[in-house]
Amino acid sequence: MTQKENAHTHDAPARGNAVLSVLNAIDIGLGWLERVIVGGSVLVMALLMSCHVVGNLLFDRGIPGTYEVTEMLIVVMTFVGVGYAARNARHISMSAIYDQLSGRLRKALLIVICLGTAALMFYFAFKSAEYVVELQGRGRVSSSLHVPIWIINLALPIGFTLAGVQYLLTTIRNLMSDDIYRSFTEKEEYSDVPLDESGTTHAPDEPYGV
Repeated sequence: MTQKENAHTHDAPARGNAVLSVLNAIDIGLGWLERVIVGGSVLVMALLMSCHVVGNLLFDRGIPGTYEVTEMLIVVMTFVGVGYAARNARHISMSAIYDQLSGRLRKALLIVICLGTAALMFYFAFKSAEYVVELQGRGRVSSSLHVPIWIINLALPIGFTLAGVQYLLTTIRNLMSDDIYRSFTEKEEYSDVPLDESGTTHAPDEPYGV
């Protein structure tokens, strides 16, 4: 093997590691954003409801608009939480066929599922963005606090986009790695791989963790 061929052989893994490092940085940033939005919404909702109850008990007067703000925060948590669930592989999955496969077929089906789900998430993001624009044009506001409805519904396209990005990251991770990843950071373990009739694990072609 010539020196030039050796250089190409060593450059390929280096380029792959560089790409994964960049994607990992993106994943960390998105994860931080999702945690801030979801966690902040939970804390604000809990604090607001607690103050409202205390106000009713002590002063016979709660905080105006509490239930309206709570409904808004639930919308934000629900749709931004879609991306958070995808990032941590905690989403609901229909895996009857997938659970019967192993090795390359299992990984190939996972890649197809991730690509299809990513496309669906981006489509939902596009349609929900159209809905937000329509709400903005109508000028609708909430009944109590008069907050523009379109601002709250921005959580829809943002959440679907975050979820689509996560599924794309999972696809790229599986294409560039020997192991099977259920999300960009969640590797599938032996306990997730189906057993045959003798109780033997159907491990993929390459051992996990190598």
